[in-house]
Amino acid sequence: MQNVEKISAVILVKNAEKTIAECLESLGAFGEVVLLDNGSTDATVDIAAKYPNVKIFHEPNFCGFGKMKNIALSKATNDWILSIDSDEVIMPEIVSQINAMRLNDNTVVALSRLNYYGNRCMKCCGWYPDYVWRIFNRKYTRFNENIVHEGVETKPDTQKVYIKDAIKHYAADSMESIIQKMNRYTTLSAQEKHKKGKKASVIGAIFRFIHTFNMNYFFRRGIFYGYKGFVVSLLNASGSFYRHMKLYELNKNDR
Repeated sequence: MQNVEKISAVILVKNAEKTIAECLESLGAFGEVVLLDNGSTDATVDIAAKYPNVKIFHEPNFCGFGKMKNIALSKATNDWILSIDSDEVIMPEIVSQINAMRLNDNTVVALSRLNYYGNRCMKCCGWYPDYVWRIFNRKYTRFNENIVHEGVETKPDTQKVYIKDAIKHYAADSMESIIQKMNRYTTLSAQEKHKKGKKASVIGAIFRFIHTFNMNYFFRRGIFYGYKGFVVSLLNASGSFYRHMKLYELNKNDR
C-alpha cells in the first residue's frame, strides 16, 4: 500500500464553492477525504458529494479553528492525516514524494505553500516559503486548540520533514477578500489574547503598524511586486494594528 492510500485528507469548509472542486481533484490519490462543513450556504457540500472518496460531516457551531480541526480529524478512518484547507491544492508532483517517505509514528511533515493573490504567486511579505505542519499521525500529535492561527503540535522527539512548494494556496482574489479575512482573524486573535490576559496599548499598535509595513514592503521584497506587494504589505501592517487595538478595546471594556 502506498503512503497516500493510508492517509486521510481532512478539510474544514464553509462556503468554499469557488475552490473546493480543484482542492478535491488534487486529493484523488488519497484513500479518504474527510470534509467537515461549518454551515455552508452555497454549493460547497453539493460539489463535494460528487467525489467518491469524500465523506461529509457537519458541525454548524464554530468553536475555534483548532478545536474544529481536531473534530474533523477524529472522523477519519486512518491515523495518518493530511490537513488541507478548502482554498489549497496539493501539487501533483508532491504525491510521489509523500509515497517515497518513510512515515514513522513521530514523523511530522511541513508542506511549503505557494500563496497566490489573484493569478500572481507572491514570494514576498512573509508569504514564501510559508512552511506549515500538515502530515502527521493523530496517535502521536494533533492540533493545538487556538481559536485562530492553530497549528500541529511538535515535540522534542518529532522527526521533522520539509517538502518545498507542495501546496498552491489561493490566499486572496481581491483586496476585499483580504480585508474580510483580516477583520475576522484579528477579532478572533484579539479575543484569544484577551482570554490569556495579554495587554496592548495605542502606541504599541501604531509602532507595530509602522514596523510591520517596513519589514514587509522593504525587507521582505513587497516593493518588487507592484501594487499587490504594496497592498499585502499595507494590509499585513493593518492586521497587526487592528489586532492590538481590538485587544486594547477589550481590555478597556473590562474596567
